[in-house]
Amino acid sequence: MKANIIGSSAAITDVLNLVSRVAGNDVTVLITGESGTGKEMVAETIVQQSPRRVKPFLKINCAAIPSELLESQMFGHERGAFTGAVSRQEGCFERADGGSLFLDEIGDMASMTQTKLLRVLQEQEFERIGGNETIRVDVRLIAATNKTLLEEIKRGKFREDLYYRLNVVEIHIPPLRERMEDVNELVEHFVAEFRQKYNKPDLAVSKQGMQTLLNYGWPGNVRELRNVIERAVVLSRTAQIESEDFPEKIRQPSLLPGDSNEEDHIFTLQEMERMYVRKVLEYAGGNKLKAARLLNIDPKTLRTKLG
Repeated sequence: MKANIIGSSAAITDVLNLVSRVAGNDVTVLITGESGTGKEMVAETIVQQSPRRVKPFLKINCAAIPSELLESQMFGHERGAFTGAVSRQEGCFERADGGSLFLDEIGDMASMTQTKLLRVLQEQEFERIGGNETIRVDVRLIAATNKTLLEEIKRGKFREDLYYRLNVVEIHIPPLRERMEDVNELVEHFVAEFRQKYNKPDLAVSKQGMQTLLNYGWPGNVRELRNVIERAVVLSRTAQIESEDFPEKIRQPSLLPGDSNEEDHIFTLQEMERMYVRKVLEYAGGNKLKAARLLNIDPKTLRTKLG
């Protein structure tokens, strides 16, 4: 298992600091953030820095498994428990005993499974489906969601008591558009990764190409950026990745609400302000003192508004 959270912005530095503070404890952690922000990587980093790092670490994506099978995946089943159960099967909680379990997209979990999970968190015990034997486990749980669970509670889709059991410590990962100063580091990291994979050792992103990436809003976050860089590395015909190597939607973005790239996102006033500040900084050639003067604010305020 190898995790590497890339970035030096204030936002990602706060995430890393919180990760280091919770890693050494067995506290339950809830990781929140939009799809593609790197929630699984944060979970892996927590486990890497924890005393349980040499123990089993299992992952389940609750949205990727049909609800009728998820309970069996988590808690196991006895032979004959249901059609197709030809033998006893241990679930992830049993197999992760002594280690850690990551439940991704926990907001998609069915209510019946939520109830059984709550019992494990409260009492550290459960029974396999179709079984009577009570099984005790010692598992650290890390959960993640791209949903607002408090809204799911209001809609009757998520148990409030389970939410508070999960949300002992919340780590929120900001979307990439709120930490654009990390794009350069991320691009360098992904280019290095795919240079090696596709045997293009001298490849780099041109200045124009980098500016194109910085002008895009990244609704798919870090995952989208990684995919775009891999595509560009594969398609590039020269030693430099140019804007032409990116998809058209990347080359012709607009940072205004209602743009096709951001049609699923309603910008907050804070996000609009941050976009404007970045445009002024771009106009100032990256000179933060000049940008602060143009905005009639002090440099410290500028750094705060940039996130």
